[in-house]
Amino acid sequence: MKNLNKICISVFLILVAISAQAKTIKLSSPDGNLKVEIEVGEQLYYSVFLKDQPVFTKNRIQLQLRTELLGDKPKLKDTEKDQVSESFSPVVPLKFSEIQNEYRLVRLNFKNDFSVEFRAYNDGFAYRFILNKPGNIEVLDEVVDLNLAQPGTAHLQQTGSFKTSYENPYTHLNTANFNSETEMATLPVLLESGKINVLISESDLRDYPAIFLKGTSKDHLKAVFPKVPLEFGDDGDRSVKITKEADYIAKTEAIRNLPWRYFVISEDDATIVKNTMTAKLAGKSKLQDTDWIRPGQVSWEWWNGASPYNVDFVSGFNEETYKYFIDFASEFGIPYIIMDEGWAKSTTDPYTPNPDIDLFELIEYGKKKNVDIVLWLTWLTVDKDMELFEKFHEWGIAGVKNDVMDRSDQWMVNYYEKVAKKAAEHEMFVDFHGSFKPAGLEYSYPNILSYEGVLGMEQMGRAKPENSIYFPFMRNAVGAMDYTPGAMISMQPEYYFSRRPNSASIGTRAYQMALFVVFESGLQMLADNPTNYYKNGDCTEFITSVPTTWDETLVLNAEIGKNVIVAKRKGNQWFIGGMNGTDEDQDFEIDFDFLSEGKSYTMTSFEDGMNSARQAIDYKKIDKELDSNRHYKIKMVRNGGWAAVISEVE
Repeated sequence: MKNLNKICISVFLILVAISAQAKTIKLSSPDGNLKVEIEVGEQLYYSVFLKDQPVFTKNRIQLQLRTELLGDKPKLKDTEKDQVSESFSPVVPLKFSEIQNEYRLVRLNFKNDFSVEFRAYNDGFAYRFILNKPGNIEVLDEVVDLNLAQPGTAHLQQTGSFKTSYENPYTHLNTANFNSETEMATLPVLLESGKINVLISESDLRDYPAIFLKGTSKDHLKAVFPKVPLEFGDDGDRSVKITKEADYIAKTEAIRNLPWRYFVISEDDATIVKNTMTAKLAGKSKLQDTDWIRPGQVSWEWWNGASPYNVDFVSGFNEETYKYFIDFASEFGIPYIIMDEGWAKSTTDPYTPNPDIDLFELIEYGKKKNVDIVLWLTWLTVDKDMELFEKFHEWGIAGVKNDVMDRSDQWMVNYYEKVAKKAAEHEMFVDFHGSFKPAGLEYSYPNILSYEGVLGMEQMGRAKPENSIYFPFMRNAVGAMDYTPGAMISMQPEYYFSRRPNSASIGTRAYQMALFVVFESGLQMLADNPTNYYKNGDCTEFITSVPTTWDETLVLNAEIGKNVIVAKRKGNQWFIGGMNGTDEDQDFEIDFDFLSEGKSYTMTSFEDGMNSARQAIDYKKIDKELDSNRHYKIKMVRNGGWAAVISEVE
């Protein structure tokens, strides 16, 4: 009997010890609708609820270092809680000139010199590891397990390799069909789970690889990461082969914050479109002086094949054509032109211009007309000679289009920061092409004006409205996106044919014009031929009047995969852009209650024409007077759009 009592007492003490160690820490958003429950026991888990509806259940997080596994049998020392309400003004405001940053946080401090911080916002949550260890560490893996509480649809940009151009079309998978054969996906990922939407991405990414997500079993995703490359081999003039990889994903300082893993969560599709989570979690600007940074539009010759017509010179990639582009940009107040591949004698030599083009004459010609030049370069050429930024600055070049990186391992992530820093030292901006998605570096270095990382219009017939309609909810929802809009030759998909010099787009003319309002980019390209813009002067005047930075963004209508209508304010002007990404006509009624009461306005709109469902180039321009009490019915035909500018009557 004594032995039995001893056994019972021992079991009781063990249970008490386990109970004492297993803790649940609760965190809620400022409005109380979003709740995060963090479980500290044998493992480290968190669950998420929106209005008491489960979103994620027992997501496990760990960090596998060379010498220890953080998050396995974690020993909690203490917790810190706080509530923050602040605002800040980004240097390049893509949605709001002032961003409200309100959240509650809990920081769990563990033995073994690490912490995990969670933040709960009204529109989502985020977490990150914080390390405070001596020396350097090797990170073998980071466990990011995501268990959906309800099955749904995952919208993914999938890839079979860590080497990717980030230009694949989206796939749309039932989460019940995830298995080990599912290809991995780049971020961002959008989940429609029941009535709840979840946008997944990351911010403050530095000295660490980007996340890829992979479905491994029903309603479950996990993170996978590219390894650190150690040795490289030749692979042409714009890339390298990775010939040897490490067994770790990062080698880094042991006193640091790891990137934020964030989740925008809402029942309202519009919340996804207008979120600013990347900005709120990004590091602060490292640049003291940013007055020289000038976002704006840029005229681009590559998409249209440098092919002006009705001119008195032979067009092509030559000096006369570039002067024509400069003249066009100057006439319409466009601050930049891009000289893409071909401006230099060789893609590997950034110092020797094409002998058929007097680059320095063009630079001076542009300066006289208030138009600066942007030069295209491969990342490999830039990496081999970072001093080119000093030389380009001496020449008078405003920025570079840095292309074909196609990777996001730790080495390449560090390359982005190295380029941004070096360019900033010489007051030059950067447009990253062949790139991964924005992940916060553009706020630390606001001279990064845009990223590609999207199936953009340069892909011609692959750039379909049925795919592009997801950008406001996914790729563009996490940061600047260089889609390169502006086609003046528009076609419906069954009639589509495009070949330079007559490059064309799928979707209506009004759809193309709306992209300048809907899509966000600090460097917004006009992809078509200046001759075509001159021939369509009313459209060109509208397009070139659309700002690239904004004071305020409203979402008037949004349905994932179907349509989006946004209103954006710059000063006292409003611009509206709408996209229909389906093969059916859609009707809407716009309410103008966002306008000031008692004031009168004029609205100029560009709408799908009577025959645009078949002849996509058809549009109509309408001028109207209105006030805040007016309602306006609009129709967007299949693959159509709607664009407008509203000005206050003085």
